[in-house]
Amino acid sequence: MNLVDFAQSLENITPTRNFNLLYIILDSIFIFILLGLLIYQKKFITLFWSLFGGILYYIVDYGYFYLISGSRVVTVGGVSTEAYTALVLLWMSLSYGITNFAFIWLCLKRDKYLKEYLILIVGWWLVAPSISFFGGENNIQTFRTTTQYHGAMAIILVVGYLGLIIYNIMNKKRIVNILLLNLIGISVQFCWEFALLVNQIRPMNESSIMTLLINSIIETNLGLPYMYLIYLAVSKRFKDDLSKQDNFIDYLSKEKVIEEAAAN
Repeated sequence: MNLVDFAQSLENITPTRNFNLLYIILDSIFIFILLGLLIYQKKFITLFWSLFGGILYYIVDYGYFYLISGSRVVTVGGVSTEAYTALVLLWMSLSYGITNFAFIWLCLKRDKYLKEYLILIVGWWLVAPSISFFGGENNIQTFRTTTQYHGAMAIILVVGYLGLIIYNIMNKKRIVNILLLNLIGISVQFCWEFALLVNQIRPMNESSIMTLLINSIIETNLGLPYMYLIYLAVSKRFKDDLSKQDNFIDYLSKEKVIEEAAAN
């Protein structure tokens, strides 16, 4: 594939989802359960970060994709209204924003129960569509074109990771594990994009694989360099239960050891 063909394939990416009301109801219950677990374990920083992710996704999806760029379309039973669009995008944004940001923060902090939370989140993404089969026809559809913003997203991604690369080259005392950040950023979106595709929530067509790959590489991963800086700024001062770090110097030393071990 030459560069012209590749560029044209990017223009043909139109992420589409088809689901029903039961899927929304079940997923909403799951989100409350996930938030409840975070509260039970006093993971308040993770909780606030996850809720922030849901709000941010709604601002981007409804505010930019729908209102400004006009790239987002939502139909219920073939009908598109302002109310349907606002409500469906609210659920979608809170669902994927909360789970994605929880996924990322727990990975960055190497949470003690990371495996359990990842199995919970990814497992739900995989099985939820099968359960929603009992809800009947998938009469709710959302889709968006990507030509308006994938270029801008790619620039944000390049700037973020370029900054970290320059930092690593110029500062030998602290090494940021850039490969690990990429792994987290790519895997979180790949997992739910893959779950949507294999469960036919996202229909299989000639651009499905390209949609899976490009969205996974760019759309969530672009935020990881900036999220990592936020994580460092917050975690050096507070523990996940909102208590202060006992010893700031010890914390930095521990983080340095972990980062060097991961880099090696």
